[in-house]
Amino acid sequence: MGNIFIGLIAFLATVTVYYLSLRIYWRWTYTFLAPVIPSTVFIVVFLLVFQIPYETYMIGGGWINWLLGPAVVALAYPLYEQRETLKRLTVPILTGTLTGAVAGVATGLLLAKWAGVDETIIYSLIPKNSTTPVAMEVAASAGGIRSLAAVFVMIAGIGGAMLHRLVLKYSGITDEAGKGVGVGSASHAIGTAIVMERSKMEGSVSTIAMVVSAVAVSVITPWFIMWLM
Repeated sequence: MGNIFIGLIAFLATVTVYYLSLRIYWRWTYTFLAPVIPSTVFIVVFLLVFQIPYETYMIGGGWINWLLGPAVVALAYPLYEQRETLKRLTVPILTGTLTGAVAGVATGLLLAKWAGVDETIIYSLIPKNSTTPVAMEVAASAGGIRSLAAVFVMIAGIGGAMLHRLVLKYSGITDEAGKGVGVGSASHAIGTAIVMERSKMEGSVSTIAMVVSAVAVSVITPWFIMWLM
């Protein structure tokens, strides 16, 4: 009974903080105010200030984590709406996404190894460009830490959400499909949610890129570890 009460408080508090962050984003639509960013910062600071263990918070946070699956499935609707255009762009979307997956795994592994990072952290870092459930399983099977993999996924997602406009601007990418591939490959669901608000086409491509990237990362990660570690 106690765990249910704690979980309910954590769940309601998280939803409330996210809703308030969403209202702020609606008022000032700056990328760095995307709801996931201020709400994450607030919750982390709150837990640290009041010394609330992460495990205690996750009694309720785990309920929200469970909803990630249905949320990803819901992204299938805009895919259906854009199905004809997506069929026409199948080859460039898959090519770009697979290239992004390889680049994400390779750069993460090589840069971390070059910096002298501990192997356990490297194994937790390299699947960062896939969705949280996939990254956690890939990291665990490689010898990494599940919770740390989830943190790296969040960093990749938030970083992509904050910086993608700047990167796309200076890289000269203006095509909606190209933008979607870049965002979905690099910052998965968080980035996809941001671009979906701007363009259904861009969001649909980003959704495909996110899914394909997750599959690709889970397949190529063991090979990169074998070759480069």
